[in-house]
Amino acid sequence: MHLKTITLGCKVNQYETEFLREGLLGIGYQDAEEHQPADLCVVNTCTVTSEGDSKSRQVIRRLARDNPASKIVVMGCYATRAPEEVAALPNVTEVLTDKRELPDLLGRFGVSDVPTGISGFGRRHRAYVKVQDGCLLRCSFCIIPHVRPELTSRPLAHICDEVRRLVDNGYREVVLTGIHLGHYGVDWNRRLPKAEWTRLSHLVRALVELPGDFRIRLSSIEATEVTRELIEVMADHGDKVCPHLHISMQSGSDSVLRRMRRRWGSRRFVDRCQLFQERLERPAITTDVIVGFPGETDAEFSETCDVARQVGFSKIHIFPFSARRGTPAADLPEQLSKKVKQLRSRELAVVEAELQDAYFHSLRGRHLKVLVESPLDDPLGKAVGTSCRYAPVVVSERSAECGEFLDVVAGEVADGRIQAC
Repeated sequence: MHLKTITLGCKVNQYETEFLREGLLGIGYQDAEEHQPADLCVVNTCTVTSEGDSKSRQVIRRLARDNPASKIVVMGCYATRAPEEVAALPNVTEVLTDKRELPDLLGRFGVSDVPTGISGFGRRHRAYVKVQDGCLLRCSFCIIPHVRPELTSRPLAHICDEVRRLVDNGYREVVLTGIHLGHYGVDWNRRLPKAEWTRLSHLVRALVELPGDFRIRLSSIEATEVTRELIEVMADHGDKVCPHLHISMQSGSDSVLRRMRRRWGSRRFVDRCQLFQERLERPAITTDVIVGFPGETDAEFSETCDVARQVGFSKIHIFPFSARRGTPAADLPEQLSKKVKQLRSRELAVVEAELQDAYFHSLRGRHLKVLVESPLDDPLGKAVGTSCRYAPVVVSERSAECGEFLDVVAGEVADGRIQAC
């Protein structure tokens, strides 16, 4: 029996696909080669934008065409939002609308001993570990709280066991991820006195105590959850926790943030970033920004660019606003044109390039721990890896094997990469 899996969307989706894949491989399924027909196809869908819906449908139709005898199981946020629409697509035999039912799905396929986590992550050199699910926030542009509304945190012991297995199997970087990572433990804390609360900082502190040569990286987190406790854990264990946070900003304009129904203003966001920067040595901060939100004026967009410069982001993920049916932002007046959103995206990309170049140059002469990931098409035998500060670094491939750490000194910056000395 041959299996194909395709994942669209976020790191959480990628983890959940791997969890299902590993369970199926354990009962005799084999990964199908690229042009080999599959008996079972699994599609993990995304619904953050309408484009995500469209791509999900395209993938399902293509799999049905290329694997006419296959059964297709569809899960993910699009499947949750529009299960009847998904079920009507060709070859779809099951639609999983709740990721908490993944163990039950594996049981229906004959997996009697459902694992509590994963032990590998395909051919990747870094592994994603999902630690929580669900989001309680109601940002006006986001559909995800409607399709993943229940907060659930995984037991700390299960996560520690999983990370231990991954490290034992050769993974040198583990990325902690969740739908709302900073709310790890919130579902338990409601029933406990404050002195007994579990927070993300407690999880990170438990993980750094595990033996082995590995590092922890945190994925996207909200500014209000960059707590002093979390910063202290990162500062105290710089050998195990990457000095990098992805703090989601979305806009640097207070008036736009209010229309987005975000929980803080730009000043509080900058303050949290500066607190992090003051405690750690040249940490990297990356972020997300939505440009062209309904009613965004030139002045409001300029405020976003100004805040980006104040923080000094090393990378900005730029998203032109996409009206998502079912969210309040889709019904706001003054929807901006595609042309305006494109122009602002390009302008912010220029700002990003300037900030990234400045940050990378500030690392010159510093020691960086690089996870070597892939060889380059280069006659000198070079490879590229990711540093602890999330900067891509070009190294001599002969210096280390892919999947291993290499300690280097940061040198010149060229083409968006740091050259190792």
